[in-house]
Amino acid sequence: MPGTAEFLADNKTSGYIGFDPTGPSLHIGSLATVMLLVHFQRAGHTPIALVGGATGMVGDPSGKDKERSLLTKEEIDVNLSGIRAQLEHFLDFGAADNPAEVVNNYDWFENIGFIEFLRDVGKHISINYMTSKESVKKRLESDTGISYTEFAYQLLQGYDFYWLHQNKNVRIQMGGSDQWGNITTGNELIRKMAGHEAEAFAITCPLITREDGSKFGKTADGESVWLDPEMTSPYTFYQYWLNVSDQDAVTYIKVFTLLDRQTIEGLIASHEGAEHERKLQLALAEDVTRRVHGQAELDKAKALTAFLFARTLDRQTLDDLSPDMWKDIAADSPDTLSLETARLTEGLGILDALTDLGITASKGEARRSITKDNSVSINGEKCSDPERVLGASDAFHGSFLLIQRGKKNRYIVQVG
Repeated sequence: MPGTAEFLADNKTSGYIGFDPTGPSLHIGSLATVMLLVHFQRAGHTPIALVGGATGMVGDPSGKDKERSLLTKEEIDVNLSGIRAQLEHFLDFGAADNPAEVVNNYDWFENIGFIEFLRDVGKHISINYMTSKESVKKRLESDTGISYTEFAYQLLQGYDFYWLHQNKNVRIQMGGSDQWGNITTGNELIRKMAGHEAEAFAITCPLITREDGSKFGKTADGESVWLDPEMTSPYTFYQYWLNVSDQDAVTYIKVFTLLDRQTIEGLIASHEGAEHERKLQLALAEDVTRRVHGQAELDKAKALTAFLFARTLDRQTLDDLSPDMWKDIAADSPDTLSLETARLTEGLGILDALTDLGITASKGEARRSITKDNSVSINGEKCSDPERVLGASDAFHGSFLLIQRGKKNRYIVQVG
């Protein structure tokens, strides 16, 4: 918006971004806007994260082709607490001069009546203005249409900006580019309700996509990548960043990390011509995982990655793993299998083990894998005897086996 850069250069101010509490966790699609707040605070301004306890009950039509399910206040309260905890990984809530703050718009909407809102707010924004917004036009032209509930969303978000402008000295609203229409409704409302001289500005960032134009923040299986470790494990989170394309890594390392320009340019230069070393992806995955999950979880994710993808794993390496590390590996590995202790104590033939665990489809296939393909390893050592019997002494710490078939298929067998 014209004048925004000049205003920020001359004034210390407050700015906010709204987050939709439709789930108990933010996903990495929200990180681009979170980083806007991070840089805003690092520049000396005061960041405010608005979590929409009221607007979350309505639903934003922006970027949606159909109406979303509405949440109860109790559901939203649970989501609010989770999102606040995640924002603490990025924003400084204890800063001396510009501490971050989380606000909930339910606090000011709770006691506003419908007639009062129509009289004091709705009269300032025309239907023509509201229907000119791209998010509304798309829904009006669609087969599903748009309900009055979602149509009115931009008025609610506009009032958020007005309320924060009047009560929190907020002069700037930020967000993704899909929010431009809602944000400028707030600017218009401030101009109408607070006077033409009132200062209010807008900043948006481009929506992040993948190199192929597909949606950012989804795994290969189409699952969202969440910040909550219970919803997306730190290992899966780390792997997501580690496996982005070279072109995407160039973009993402600039957007999602706090590495300085010189460091980023050095990484990009060293990456070119040596793409197989994945230096950019490694730096990106380490930086983001550390800030979201902490150093300890990053270390575990790196150890599990090394364990699962190392070309060879010898017996000594496996012996050196502590019981806790084995537990972490078993918990995070996508290929953890279970085996009853009694079966191992009694002695379990390798052909039965491979078949019963689902590693091979039949005993015949298991035998061929051992004798013909030479592709089966037990605890880092090749198995060449199809009559081998596994016993309790084969399990590390009495609880874990490693069975590998081929170069890539490694299975953690948890005995218990």
